[in-house]
Amino acid sequence: MTLTVTGSINIDHVIRLPQFPRPGETLTGNDYRIVPGGKGANQAVAAARAGAVTQLVACVGEDPMAASLVAGFAADGINTSAIDTVAGVNTGVALIQVNDTGENTIALAAGANAALTPERLQSHASALHCKQLLLQLEIPLETNLAAARLARAEGARVVLNPAPAQALPAELLALVDLITPNETEAERLTGVAVNDEAGAAAAARALHQQGIATVIITLGARGVWLSEQGHGRRIPGFAVKAVDTTAAGDTFNGALVAALQRGQALEPAVRFAQAAAALSVTRPGAQTSVPYRAEIEALLEQA
Repeated sequence: MTLTVTGSINIDHVIRLPQFPRPGETLTGNDYRIVPGGKGANQAVAAARAGAVTQLVACVGEDPMAASLVAGFAADGINTSAIDTVAGVNTGVALIQVNDTGENTIALAAGANAALTPERLQSHASALHCKQLLLQLEIPLETNLAAARLARAEGARVVLNPAPAQALPAELLALVDLITPNETEAERLTGVAVNDEAGAAAAARALHQQGIATVIITLGARGVWLSEQGHGRRIPGFAVKAVDTTAAGDTFNGALVAALQRGQALEPAVRFAQAAAALSVTRPGAQTSVPYRAEIEALLEQA
């Protein structure tokens, strides 16, 4: 049984700047690149490179880059049979600025991602007969809800990366087995500020009360807060020099579900995912920064 990722595909336009421009300010950047991205695609690539049998349910447009994007996913071993080409629109686009400390700002245009409706999803219902379903929030919310219902009915573990941050209906949260917000997303979902371990624990408790058994709150350089049925602990991360944090969270999520797919216990799976994310921030770009399983295991052996 496979991992199915249902989510977005974007074309990322990335420019590096000394710092982010203020309103009305023009800055000269460098190292402009056009690279594949999108949270769904990034997480599918991360899972596949980390060793998971992976299928991606998504949409691309009719633009010239769409075919090469899909070919790239296939080259990573991803099953692309549920990627639809949508007539009359472009593939989703992300405009990404990266500053000298590796932080980023991102502006999105949904493009073909908006066409991944519950009705279109229904034509790929067989892809939801999976062991795990991984979701994010760059496609219509009702599609995530439909996918979670279908996968849960088949006995799948439903994993939600609630990014970009937004409020979510209780009905969707009740279908989620494992949720992976960062600090901002956890606060948006719970109203609890995650400034320290006490805040992380309180936010995790609030998510448990929504019916979610396992909560993993990513804390950046401080590691993650892992809470199972209300019992929480912080797992420290890896100290690395960040070049570009784009797709670090996506890499974490993809590697996490890959480790779980091959039967790793939760805490070792989290460590594997942390190592993958640590490697990704030392490299520029989204999918271009995603490491392979052998690289991740090598870093873990050095730790």
